[in-house]
Amino acid sequence: MSSSTLRPKSQERPHEQDVARRLLDSAAVLAYDPATEVDWETPLDKDFHGASPEWSTLYGTAYWNELTDAQRKELTRQEAASVASTGIWFEMILQQMVLRDIYAKDPTDARFQWALTEIAEECRHSIMFARGAQKLGAPAYRPHRLAVELGRVFKTVAFGEAAYAAILVAEEVLDVMQRDWMRDERVVPFVRTINNIHVVEESRHMKFARDETRRRLRGAGRIRRQINAFVVAVASYVIVTSMVNRSVYANAGLDERRAVDEAKANEHHKSMMRSSCSGLMEFLASAGLLTGPALFFYKRANLI
Repeated sequence: MSSSTLRPKSQERPHEQDVARRLLDSAAVLAYDPATEVDWETPLDKDFHGASPEWSTLYGTAYWNELTDAQRKELTRQEAASVASTGIWFEMILQQMVLRDIYAKDPTDARFQWALTEIAEECRHSIMFARGAQKLGAPAYRPHRLAVELGRVFKTVAFGEAAYAAILVAEEVLDVMQRDWMRDERVVPFVRTINNIHVVEESRHMKFARDETRRRLRGAGRIRRQINAFVVAVASYVIVTSMVNRSVYANAGLDERRAVDEAKANEHHKSMMRSSCSGLMEFLASAGLLTGPALFFYKRANLI
C-alpha cells in the first residue's frame, strides 16, 4: 500500500489522528478573519517601515548607508509587498497540492478535515496579503516566468513527503521573518497585524507539514529519500530566491542595477537567512532530506 493512502482507522497509530484532531480544535478556538481584524481603513502612514529594516536585502550595505530615512522606509514597504506576493503564489501551489493529496479519501478522517481547514485559512491569507500589498502602494509583484512555470510543474507532480516538506520550507522561512516584523514598532501597524495572524495560523500548518513529512517517509528507502531531498531543495531555492522581486528597487526610487548587485553580495542578509533556518535544516537532516545535492541548493539560497 502506498504511504500516501489513508489506512483504515483501526490500523492507524493513535498519533496519526491525534495531531489532526488537536489542530482542528486549535483552529476552532484561535482563528482570525482578516477582513475585520486588520485596519484596512486608516490611510498608509509613511513614517513607518513595511518590514523590520534589518531584514531588508540592502541593510548593512554601502547603498543602504546612502539612503535617506524616507527611502529606507519606502524600500522596506516594497520588499514586504513583494514577500507577500510571493506568499500568495506559493499558497496557491500549496492549496492545489493538498487538495490533490486528499482527493477521494475518507472525509471522516481528521487529517482530511484538517486539510480543508488549512486550505480555508490559506485562502484568507492570500486575500489578506493581496490587500496588504495594495495598501503598501506596491504593484503586482510576480516571480519571473521560469519560476512560475517550475511552480506549475511542481504543483502537478509533487506528492507525499516532497509536497509537505516543500510546504514546510516555504512556511518556516516566512514565519521567522514575520515573527520579527510583528513585534517591531517601527513597522506600520496593519502589517504587524497581518504578520501576527499569519504566524499564529501558520504554526498549525507547519506542525501538520512536519508530521506528514515524517509519516510519509516512514519506511522509505535510500533512493526515494535522495530523489525527494533533491526535489524539495530545488523547490526551496526557487521559492526563496523569488521572495524579493528586483523591481522593488526601481519602485522605491533606487538604482536597480546597483541595488541588485549590492543585495547579492550582502553578507548581513545571508547571515539573517542562515541563522533563521537552523531549526528547519535540523529537521530536514533528521528526516534524511539533507543530502549532498540538496545542500548545494540550500547553500545557494543562503539557507545553510
